[in-house]
Amino acid sequence: MSEQAVRRRTRGGGGAARRAERSAVSFETARFIERNIPNLEMLNEEALEIIETNAETILQEIGVNFVNNPGALALWREAGADVDGERVRIPRGLARELCKTAPSSFTQHARNPERTVAIGGRNLVLAPVYGPPFVHDAKGGRRYATMEDFRNFVKLGYMSKWLHHSGGTVCEPTDIPVNKRHLDMLYAHMTLSDKPFMGSVTEPSRAQDSVDMCEILFGKEFVQQNTVMTSLININSPLTFDDVMMGSLEVYARNNQASIISPFIVGGAMAPVSVAGTLTQVMAEVLAGIAYSQLVRKGAPVIMGAFVTSIDMNSGAPTFGTPEAAQITYGVGQLARRMGLPYRSSGGFTGSKLPDAQAGYESANSLNMGLMSGVNFMLHACGWLEGGLVSSYEKFVMDADQLGTLHKMAAGIPVDENAQAMDAIREVGPGGHYLGCAHTQENFKTAFWRTGVLDYKPYEAWAEDGARDTMALASVKVEKMLADYVQPAIDPATAEALAAYVAQKKASMPDAFS
Repeated sequence: MSEQAVRRRTRGGGGAARRAERSAVSFETARFIERNIPNLEMLNEEALEIIETNAETILQEIGVNFVNNPGALALWREAGADVDGERVRIPRGLARELCKTAPSSFTQHARNPERTVAIGGRNLVLAPVYGPPFVHDAKGGRRYATMEDFRNFVKLGYMSKWLHHSGGTVCEPTDIPVNKRHLDMLYAHMTLSDKPFMGSVTEPSRAQDSVDMCEILFGKEFVQQNTVMTSLININSPLTFDDVMMGSLEVYARNNQASIISPFIVGGAMAPVSVAGTLTQVMAEVLAGIAYSQLVRKGAPVIMGAFVTSIDMNSGAPTFGTPEAAQITYGVGQLARRMGLPYRSSGGFTGSKLPDAQAGYESANSLNMGLMSGVNFMLHACGWLEGGLVSSYEKFVMDADQLGTLHKMAAGIPVDENAQAMDAIREVGPGGHYLGCAHTQENFKTAFWRTGVLDYKPYEAWAEDGARDTMALASVKVEKMLADYVQPAIDPATAEALAAYVAQKKASMPDAFS
């Protein structure tokens, strides 16, 4: 069968796919956020120019390391950089000039076109927790994550109204060999959800597997001409670009797929303790990383990232929801907008071991700074616990519920005729109430954001209902969502081809757990 015929079969759907689509249950997903509110800008023009100038000085005088990557060194040398061993010193202005070919925004296509997202500009796309090796729930406690947990989180993400993206490594399934688990994870994202997703970055060949599987799902020509994956490329701060992450970046850039190029910084350990010093290092690192992506392929889609937290100087543990992290997040947002690039940062961060008051405070601070700093892609928007070591079932649905408040805040305050409510004020007059007036009856269903988790009953009703706290309510919500889950329709031929690819790749190599 020709490639074109395969593509027609897998993308056209056929009768079986149409029948499956008619019988499938569709869960409502809100469109990605389009901000109608201003960004909070903390740095003045002088401060921004100082940071940008110092970042260029770092690149020119100190340089960055591209380790175990002769091809990268050759590209930099050809571009005009000074290469000494693995140290690359970039002349002032060169990295910024190279970055100009990166698009200011791009579309990431989902297999369900209604779930497709636009990343950049005034938009905000929300994606779940990424990377924890452990999971936690109210019944089983803290334990190593399994593939079944991974599938459950994909299902919860698919069913979460305010979450736009299926994410990537929503937990690390430790019961599957390291060299094979990416295949099962991608297959889960592709078949259990129809939202956009992320590719593997743990080894360049796994990035290529991600591209190959997308070509089965979307068609090879479509993948080469459109972005269907966004993937996380962390910089080894300070100022080091390793061959694994850069190798994965090279695969994605060559295939027109997006990369989040993001320093991974714990202030005081991997960057200076000062906010301005950390901002300078972040700027230098993303300049070099994004410039390199454009050396691999001009126009490759990228997101300028910043994962930044502070450190507890007594214990050495990372801290979250702190004012210093907020200041850095706001500052990088300004720098990203001056670069004309999409921005990734923030999330539902907390160092708490449980979805408790500490988790609520820290996550709320982090989520709101993400909204107000102009973030375009927010990874870790729900489910993060214990400094990123744990994916929590209960916190996943608690956070996902609260993401609705970001949608409401971002919409701004309308002042059209209906919003002015002058007819209602005239109707009720002095001393009346608005519960029964026409305006209230016409608008009450959409007037206020409504939680799907929190309890607003009177005390007596709450006590009679079991006096459950938020974690208990979230546990019930998790059980109901998983019980109600219905797999989104997918063409059987496509699912079969994906399963065959996974089976063939697994059979081609021995298991490896390191």
